[in-house]
Amino acid sequence: MSPTTPPYASFRSIGAYVPEKILSNEDLEKMVDTTDEWITKRTGIKERHIAAEDEYTSDMGAKAAKTAIERAGLSSDDIDLVVCATVTPDYFNMPSTACIISDKLGIKNVQAFDISAACSGFVYALSVAKAFVESGMKKNVLVVGSEKFSSIVDYTDRGTCILFGDGAGAAVISATDNKEEAFIDIHASADGSYADFLVTPAPGSINPVSQKVLDEGLQYVQMKGNETFKLAVKTLTKDVKEILEKNGIASDDIPYFIPHQANYRIIKAVGDALKMREDQVVLTVHKYGNTSAASIPMAINDIYESGRLKTGDLMLLDTFGGGLTWASALLPFAGESAQR
Repeated sequence: MSPTTPPYASFRSIGAYVPEKILSNEDLEKMVDTTDEWITKRTGIKERHIAAEDEYTSDMGAKAAKTAIERAGLSSDDIDLVVCATVTPDYFNMPSTACIISDKLGIKNVQAFDISAACSGFVYALSVAKAFVESGMKKNVLVVGSEKFSSIVDYTDRGTCILFGDGAGAAVISATDNKEEAFIDIHASADGSYADFLVTPAPGSINPVSQKVLDEGLQYVQMKGNETFKLAVKTLTKDVKEILEKNGIASDDIPYFIPHQANYRIIKAVGDALKMREDQVVLTVHKYGNTSAASIPMAINDIYESGRLKTGDLMLLDTFGGGLTWASALLPFAGESAQR
């Protein structure tokens, strides 16, 4: 790296982990008043993976991270910052899941912290990693999105239990002096006036742990489905149009549009509004469901491991989550193509 050239941030590698257990729509038919046809029509989801009882957010995150570090050609000793995006941490706020992941990877004496931006968490974390690298403060940042959403889902509520799954994805963001490898742009924003659209009411300072919390199920995720759907389509479409226009890039020039995998109908509506071809839009919602902050890195890993994602391919990420938060990113894949 030239001492006179500011470092650029590059997306060096990807990794993911998916739990073994599968919860299919047919399984859910036996648990709540729903059908495979109803779930598929409304969401596009056919199955989702569920972590084992003794398998935690940090476990999944560490496994995804180990793969990402290896694919970057690095060791744990090369990582100088760990950022974990999650809303299902191992513990209630402390210690951070990033600290636990660091310990499981043997990363010592390195800054580590969590980000809480729900489904937008991974792209939010990428913006943090980009800033740290471009400032010259860090050289190799490990970004993890990991969720054990099954731990906050009420499996008697058919409006939410059909949507969410567990899993983890991770990436290494490294310094480079090659502008061709650099992140092009990241947009991230929020509007807390819509906080009640997607919320886990407890535990917190508003609803501390109590018998009332347990009796009313306030520890489970709650969602205003129709309102969230409408706002998601509008916001995601607007954000992508803005980032493309700002950077003078046409939608046709994007090999891979990788949206948050929340609902096929949202993805289809946004893709159509942006005039994206079917081969450009990455879809994994049918087999993983909504894995929140893990969704986008798991989707990137899918096209990487299938051999579709090649060195230099431009990716457009787009996400929307509780907060409400939303974010988009334009970046090339700067890692080596998968060996097949």
